Amino acid sequence: MRVLGLMSGTSGDGIDVALVQIHGRGWRLRAHLENSCTLPYSPRVRRLLLRLANANRQPILSVAEISEANFLLGELFARAARQACRRFRVRLAAIDLIGSHGHTVHHQPRAGKRTGAQVASTLQLGEPAVIAERTGIAVVANFRARDLAAGGQGAPLVPYVDYLLYRHPRRGRVALNLGGIANLTVIPANASPQKVFAFDTGPGNMVIDAVVERGTHGRLRYDRSGRLAARGQPLAPLLRRLLRHPYFRRRPPKSTGREQFGQEFAESFLRQARRSSLPNRVRTATELTVESIRLAFDRFILPRARVHDVVLGGGGACNTFLVERLRQSLPALTFIPAGQLGVEGKAKEAFAFAVLAYQTWHGQPANLPSATGARHPVVLGVIVPGGGSRA
Repeated sequence: MRVLGLMSGTSGDGIDVALVQIHGRGWRLRAHLENSCTLPYSPRVRRLLLRLANANRQPILSVAEISEANFLLGELFARAARQACRRFRVRLAAIDLIGSHGHTVHHQPRAGKRTGAQVASTLQLGEPAVIAERTGIAVVANFRARDLAAGGQGAPLVPYVDYLLYRHPRRGRVALNLGGIANLTVIPANASPQKVFAFDTGPGNMVIDAVVERGTHGRLRYDRSGRLAARGQPLAPLLRRLLRHPYFRRRPPKSTGREQFGQEFAESFLRQARRSSLPNRVRTATELTVESIRLAFDRFILPRARVHDVVLGGGGACNTFLVERLRQSLPALTFIPAGQLGVEGKAKEAFAFAVLAYQTWHGQPANLPSATGARHPVVLGVIVPGGGSRA
């Protein structure tokens, strides 16, 4: 099958699209990335996504606005699929299936009590019925809910694909994705799928981006190549306080997002660092990412698995200063850009949801309970049939 994977990450930059050719079943499955691109959101849509992400703490959105946002994002995802096909010079009619992760606006994998009942929940927007209607292609979406219903965290789901891509008979590997949130998959040498484990380590680019955007009054949205951080010095007392956040000590399986490291966390950070220069603030946010990842290795990975390589992907892999600090913090490990092993790091999550959609279409489980904490493997997502007119 030829499958389009669609992904919108926590940073809210745009929609990543991957065109993937897939054949085979189970662990013999083979997937090849044909092409990929990112279609940026307009500033207006990005502001909406940030408002949605912070709606719990700043209740300025009505149910009507959330409903409209769901259908708006469906339209944008459908448009992204069509634009990507034109860019790839592939007819829409040549696509067999779409896997859409949607855009996460709330992820609460530990039971909450807002309704009086103790339930975990997750919510991704981007109405798949709209995508199916506009493209005429069947869509698999809402991947996280079934794993959550089975007692898992609903995340991370990419480890299934990490195992397909990076398993090695002699070398233990960690696939590290530096997105808004940093997450990793641990694949011991010659491991069976049951031996793979994974979790979110904490902030990746999220806090860095917030500090840069606030400190430059919106002129910059991220620290290109880590240039600001390289000019600064870490604020050691503040960094020690930040690293006492209880999430960093919680044992895997675990996952996180803007609920813990979003606007409220960034504002607290900025209040505590208000007397310092912007480079020092950005350096401290960068060191928070580096140190939280190093602590994850020391506490939860190296005691359980022998690791040789770190396969590095995500937008943060373009931050050369951040990557160099990670290398210095984990000097015994070899860092490998994800692109050297078949799939460019920026495209990997969209690639992954194409593969997960393929598995769902064939009725095959695609979560790893050892990674998510689910009671058993499950078939992920829901299928919306295609059949409308294709352009």
